[in-house]
Parts: sequence; C-alpha cells; structure tokens
Amino acid sequence: MYRFKSSLFLLGAVLWLADANAQCESWNNSPMKEDLINHHVIYKGALKVEDWKTAEENWAIVFSKAPMADGERESQFWDGAEILKWKLSQAKDDAEKKMIKDKILGIYKQYINCAMSGNIMVKSEEEKNNKIAYAYGRMAFDMYYSLNLPYSQNLEAINNALKYGGVNNEYIIFDPAASIAVYQFKNNGMPKNDVIDLYTKLNDCADYNINNNEALADYYTQAKENMNGTFAKIEDEIFDYTFFKDKFQPEYESDPDNPEVMKKIIKKLKEKQCPEDDPFLAQVEARWEKYAVAKNAEIQKEMEANNPAYAAKKLYEDGKFVEAIAKYDEAIDAETNADKKAQMLFSKASIQFRKLSQYSTARSTAYEAAKLKPGWGRPYMLIGDMYGKAARSCGDAWNQRLVILAAIDKYAYAKSIDAEVAEEASARAASYYGSMPDSETGFMRGIKEGATVNTGCWVSENVRVRYK
Repeated sequence: MYRFKSSLFLLGAVLWLADANAQCESWNNSPMKEDLINHHVIYKGALKVEDWKTAEENWAIVFSKAPMADGERESQFWDGAEILKWKLSQAKDDAEKKMIKDKILGIYKQYINCAMSGNIMVKSEEEKNNKIAYAYGRMAFDMYYSLNLPYSQNLEAINNALKYGGVNNEYIIFDPAASIAVYQFKNNGMPKNDVIDLYTKLNDCADYNINNNEALADYYTQAKENMNGTFAKIEDEIFDYTFFKDKFQPEYESDPDNPEVMKKIIKKLKEKQCPEDDPFLAQVEARWEKYAVAKNAEIQKEMEANNPAYAAKKLYEDGKFVEAIAKYDEAIDAETNADKKAQMLFSKASIQFRKLSQYSTARSTAYEAAKLKPGWGRPYMLIGDMYGKAARSCGDAWNQRLVILAAIDKYAYAKSIDAEVAEEASARAASYYGSMPDSETGFMRGIKEGATVNTGCWVSENVRVRYK
C-alpha cells in the first residue's frame, strides 16, 4: 500500500548512514528532493498503521540523504530509533542484534553531533544544550530498556544528559539512573561520592520541574518517588546525618506532633552520629519527651479503664500469647468504639502472625480491623509482611515470587489509602523488588507480563504479573 518505486529505492536500507556528508543535511538543495519527500511521506504513513517494514525501507532511504528532512524538523531521528527498535525485536541472531543496536546508538550520536556543530536550528545556547541533553536522555533510556548495554555506557549517557541539560531533563532518566547507580554501588562499580552527586542532580531536576513544569509536574513527582524508593536501598550506606536532617525536616515541620515522625528522626539521626547539641535534633527530642509524658499518662488511663485490653497486653509482655488472644477477644466484644476495636483487632492479628504463625487467621483478623477503620493502612501493611515472610513456604520458586507480588500489592494499597504509612510502604515494597518474578521463567511458563494469575498456597491472591 505504501510502496514507492524510484531510483532511490535501489539504494537499499543498508545505505542509511553511508554518506558522511549527509549527516546533518536537508533535502532542500538535493537534486533528489522530490523522491526524498515522497519517501518521507510514505514512511510517515506506514508508521501510522504500524507497517514497520515499509516504514523502515522508506525511512532508511530518506534518512541516508536528508536526516534533517526540510531542515526544520528532527522527527526523522526519533522515528528512526523507534523503527530500528522494532527491527531489533525481529532480529534472529546476536550479530544482527548487535548491528541494529549500533545503528540505534548511531542515530543518537548523529543527532548529538549535528546539534553540537550548529546544524540543528536553535534560538539560544541553552536550547542547543537542552536538545543535546534530550538526545542523551533518550539514548540512556533505550540503552537500559531496549538495548541492554553495559551500565558504564548507560551511566555515561545519563551523566552527559545532566551535564548539558541540568534541570531541563526528562523524568524518564530517573528510574534507569537510580537503578544503575544502586547496582553499581553495591557491586563496587561506582564510588559513594559519584552516587551522591548523581542523586543530588536528579533530585534537583525533579524538584525544579515539580515546581515549574505544571504540565508534567505529576509525572516528575511520581518519577521522583520511584527513584528515591530505589535510592533508599543504599541511603544508609552513602549519606551522613545531614542528608537525613534535610530529608526529615520538611516532614517534621508539616506535622510536628506526629510521634512516628519524631521517633524516626531521633532514631536515624542518632544512628548517623548526629551531634547531641544539633539544634534540630535537640528540638525534636524535647518535643518527643513532652509527648511521651503525656502519652504515657493517657495510656495508663486507658489501660485502667479497659481491663481486658490491659490484661491482654500484660499477658503478651509475659509471653503468654494464646492467653493474650483470649483476653483481646473479651476486650473486643466489650468495646463499642470502632477505632478502639480496630486497634485491638490489629494487636490480635499481630500476635497471631508474629508470635503464633497463624497466618491465615491473622489475615482474617487484620481484614476485620481494616473494615472497622476505613483509610487505615496498617492492617494491609501487616498482611504484606505476612505474605513476604510466608513466600518461601508457598510452592516452587515461581509461586513464591507471585506471593511476593501479592505482598508488594498490599504495601501499594496501604500507601494509596493512608499517607501516614506511605514512606514505610514504599521502602518495604522496594525491598522486595529484587524478588519479583523473572521474565525468563514467565516465558517458559507461557505467562505474559500483565496477565492475572493466582498465587496459590494459603495466600490465594490474584495478582497482575510484573517482571523485574
């Protein structure tokens, strides 16, 4: 349908990068202008209907002679990358795959060279640098997700994107950059200071766009969250107390009376050997002491007013877990306040799970607690913990990894309904990403990514398959 016969067609797709003098040329002064325009129109039309073979044949011809089309558009570069990624998916052997990968990289490098040499129309030096950064960013993205090239090469492209574009980079580089940095650091392939530098630049980019790029702010927000969830795997190893001060201070200032926030801050800053006379630490500790005195008085009062729950707690502290469960049942039956009853049920579920290994029963109890207190994420966090701990006892390696997906899903749901547990949920989910199913095993089983399958075992959850 889109075939076009001309003298140019005889050149063939193999000549797409043969003419070094045409690396940044347009068809404006070409004696073959009419033919080139026709091939451009044909491949564009073929792309619209996903006729990839026709698109490739015609794109290769026009790109070999006029990569810049009419001199005012750059789409042929990016179209070419997409066309060649399709061709890569069709390749049969390693030699062919390598050749196509080299061609894809060649397109990005060609564009970068054209931009650097002033052959790409720009209004300012900043715009030129942003175009160069865009190409490096897209190249890094493809290196990671499509080309599977060495991380060192990928990291070089990411660093070049940040070098030229700074805060004007696309959010698509965040995930590859974080994943590569974490892997390289864990395997002694990236010094700590380089990881910190990369982390800082990426977060500067994210924050700038969240505050200044209204159209894409949500995308940058989500990408930042995912990126920092990945960096969280090594943050304890690379950052000192000043990092955690900067990380926690906004959270504290937005909710200074939150005891969980206070505990987290004090614990982490002390772990990182923050000086005792640090003003921020001293402020949080003083507020915590005040809270603790008031809370202890409140707890004591509640315990005195609710004898079964108090007895249950004492039994638990004494290691009498079965007796504690029985007392909690008494307290739950007597309680009329839904929130208090939900908390008791949660405590009961925790004992059933953590002390008695009654997983299925504990899950039912946790769901009871969640039902009584909508928007409370803790019960779902607990169920996620159950699944994570139980995974190793649930069938073969494949089914165990499906259970890990179920755990991740529970953390995600907890996070979606309860902002109080969001950070904790992200961290726990991130700790399991490495244990997700692998695509090779899924392929052998005939299971495509995105398919819904049941975990089996006592968990028996339907999960959407994702591969690590």
